[in-house]
Amino acid sequence: MSQTAAVAAPDDSTQAPPVVTARSLSKVYGADDSAVRALDGVSVEFARGHYTAIMGPSGSGKSTLMHCLAGLDTASSGTVHLDRTDITRLNDRQLTQLRRERIGFIFQSFNLLPMLTAEQNILLPAQIAKRKVDRERFERLIDVVGLRDRLDHLPSKLSGGQQQRVAVARALLGAPEVVYADEPTGNLDSRSGAGVLSFLRDSARDMGQTIVMVTHDPMAASYADRVIFLHDGQLVDEVHAPTAETISDRLLKLES
Repeated sequence: MSQTAAVAAPDDSTQAPPVVTARSLSKVYGADDSAVRALDGVSVEFARGHYTAIMGPSGSGKSTLMHCLAGLDTASSGTVHLDRTDITRLNDRQLTQLRRERIGFIFQSFNLLPMLTAEQNILLPAQIAKRKVDRERFERLIDVVGLRDRLDHLPSKLSGGQQQRVAVARALLGAPEVVYADEPTGNLDSRSGAGVLSFLRDSARDMGQTIVMVTHDPMAASYADRVIFLHDGQLVDEVHAPTAETISDRLLKLES
């Protein structure tokens, strides 16, 4: 597929003010003959209250894009704004504070502390940031993710799906401006994965949460409001109200 393929025009549902905006974002690893351009002039926006999946063939730059958007990696050129904050201008201390206070993360490996209970794991980021916990939001999250009778359990006593729900609740508790999810269902069975993806979709629709997810799974991506596709570090396509079939078709064209 040509890398200059037209990106689909967004529908009216994506016209909310963007929470995250990337402009002409590039990332180059190495130098001279060994240089690898992982991102090549990517411009994209992520609206408030919407759920976006990032997809593409292996090596397309999807993880690099998410890492640059989240301030986990430094762009070689271009800008990333979180609301009005240009995160590409922040130093390490400022980036750490921004990630702690304004961004939520959900990883494939859950990243729970084994010596803490489910409730303690959920509350930990707020305690580290010395941020007052919104108990009403906490109670709502616990009921939505179905952990009411598991709060005093250690991670070793929870199923994989339950552990990921703890990680999701932890990421959402502080009402961050955006939540980045990196293959969040990669270690889950299909039923547990569907539960986590449904909750992410509902949190975007019901709580106005902005979700950005990297995945290789068309079924997982079909839970999103839109899917953006990368190829060789460039944004080449976009699908709204995706289905697993349309996603699979676009991926096959990219890889052909």
